[in-house]
Amino acid sequence: MLSYRHSFHAGNFADVLKHIVQLLILDSLKEKEKPFMYLDTHAGAGRYALHSDESTKTSEYLEGIARLWEAKDTPELIKPYLDLIKSLNLNGELRYYPGSPLIAKLSLREDDKLVMAELHPSDQILLKKVFLHDERATIKLGNGFQLLKSHLPPLSRRGLVLIDPSYELKEDYQLVIQAIKEGHKRFATGVFALWYPVVFRQTIKKMSAELKASGIKKILQIELGVKPDSDRRGMTASGMIVINPPWKLEQQMKSILPWLTKQLVTEGRGHHLVDWIVPE
Repeated sequence: MLSYRHSFHAGNFADVLKHIVQLLILDSLKEKEKPFMYLDTHAGAGRYALHSDESTKTSEYLEGIARLWEAKDTPELIKPYLDLIKSLNLNGELRYYPGSPLIAKLSLREDDKLVMAELHPSDQILLKKVFLHDERATIKLGNGFQLLKSHLPPLSRRGLVLIDPSYELKEDYQLVIQAIKEGHKRFATGVFALWYPVVFRQTIKKMSAELKASGIKKILQIELGVKPDSDRRGMTASGMIVINPPWKLEQQMKSILPWLTKQLVTEGRGHHLVDWIVPE
């Protein structure tokens, strides 16, 4: 479990999709004055240097955020995401990419709260540096699934729970379903956003079926694939499963995904979808 470091994958196509969805949800929550909580179960380091040894070893960002960096005719809905990233790269050169916690830090208001967990000790040290002197933030070392028991529901009864494990272990696919069921019992009105990789399609179909059978309503699936499904090892697509999505999110992603697919997919081999696993 401790072998995973997101620095090898920061800024790839999966991050692009995940963070656009995350930011749209946060912006929607900010439309009401009442504070809310952001809870991140697998926070990572918070900020990633794209020129680091880890990042340059895989260079996955070149097929992700780098393709959007100089893109033309960017949809208005994506500009806030790109503006946030540009705020971390003031010299105009793409050198740094934010993780989900930093995106939340830069987006949340003074009265909002952030609760994050990170299992890797080295990444937790880096994460604490990102949030130095930020009184809104609580950072825990350990299994982020425990946060759902200890911090839900929030006092404000409003919030976003981002569940984003590495899926290094096969049991992670089952653990995320259990986490959502338990979290939803405690915080039925909260927004839950589950990121998933498509390595074997049958695994994702099983996850969807279990969520459908859970009795939970309003479950939206958003997916972007850059390659056809394959039985070979390797991520071909990724997606977000959102419970209690903001009412605008479905149409926002239907508007964004055709442009994103055009930017991130080569040779017309990809796909995108926005569909309800369980409607209202």
